[in-house]
Amino acid sequence: MYAFEYLRPDTPAAAAAAAKGADARYLAGGQSLVQAMKLRLSSAERLIDLGGLDALRGIEVTADRVVIGAMVTHAQVHASAAVRGAIPALADLAGGIGDAMVRNMGTLGGSFANADPAACYPAAAVALGATVRTDRREIAAEAFFTGLYETALQPGELLLSVSFPVPTRAAYAKFKQPASRFALVGVMVSQSPAGVRVGVTGARACVFRCSELEAALSANFTPEAAAAVRLPVAGMNADLHASAEYRAAMVVTMTARAVKAALGR
Repeated sequence: MYAFEYLRPDTPAAAAAAAKGADARYLAGGQSLVQAMKLRLSSAERLIDLGGLDALRGIEVTADRVVIGAMVTHAQVHASAAVRGAIPALADLAGGIGDAMVRNMGTLGGSFANADPAACYPAAAVALGATVRTDRREIAAEAFFTGLYETALQPGELLLSVSFPVPTRAAYAKFKQPASRFALVGVMVSQSPAGVRVGVTGARACVFRCSELEAALSANFTPEAAAAVRLPVAGMNADLHASAEYRAAMVVTMTARAVKAALGR
């Protein structure tokens, strides 16, 4: 691990100020960044620990929206009765992330900022039409995730919360890599008065909406309609765990499972 300066501010404003004029990184849950720093795959002159920012730990639920602070852990999202009452699919998704340690230490904001191509939250963000709020602006989820481990965040920009619209129904289905529990393919399906949205993680270099499945489910919101879709292989990930052809087929299968779960709620 490279040497760095460590700071632990107690307000979001102080955290943002500490990041100015320096090669700085924010430390949210540390489940990805610390490991990368230990392996010298990532470095920073200044590490700003957000663990003291109680202002970013809240969950607010209204009739049409769930707003979750950046420092809320996956375990807290999963255990929240308010989240489960409004968007049960989001609570279920959080409960399937990693293992107990990751869920108790990892945070929603950290997951969003890291933008792992196989992370679960991005699928929910895109499928639900979430909005990311920072200390500078609001960013639609579809514009927030821009590429492999890349987001629209600018240097020093601090993620404060994520707002998820409450859908009519939604569900998440994940085919996980058994060791890491990351998604080989994960699909969130949502249905609302605005239409059907399908968010896919693990299949490409970045989370994406699947227009082919959205069109099929808009016409007929059933598992059978999803299962009848054949997706192009181009652009799908291929690695030692799964081929591009396998991932394309699994996107369809996971979507059909998510639709069945959504209809069963």
